[in-house]
Amino acid sequence: MLETSNNNELPAIPNKRYFTIGEVSDLCDVKPHVLRYWEQEFPDLKPVKRRGNRRYYQRHDVMLIRTIRDLLYHQGYTIGGARLQLSGEVAKEDSGQAQQVVRQLCDELEDVLKILKA
Repeated sequence: MLETSNNNELPAIPNKRYFTIGEVSDLCDVKPHVLRYWEQEFPDLKPVKRRGNRRYYQRHDVMLIRTIRDLLYHQGYTIGGARLQLSGEVAKEDSGQAQQVVRQLCDELEDVLKILKA
């Protein structure tokens, strides 16, 4: 998971198994309605729902929310960009672009080599 450098000002996560939406709101400094919205936008964020549709977040959910918060509020990502960053698609795209640049450089170097041999 991504390191979140700006989460130092947030309180430590207690050693509990489940957290209510109010507790997560306090731990992550994000309002509850924002957490509910992020559940719709980020597929990895799936709190357990129990009696009366009450949400119970686990420790990994809290860490993911802190990462999302850092991406959106501190690093300036959009929702879509943060979603891509979390899913690893950015790394795949960057890797594909890097391979394309390397191929192009190889082709150009081969052309220069042909000119020098001629």
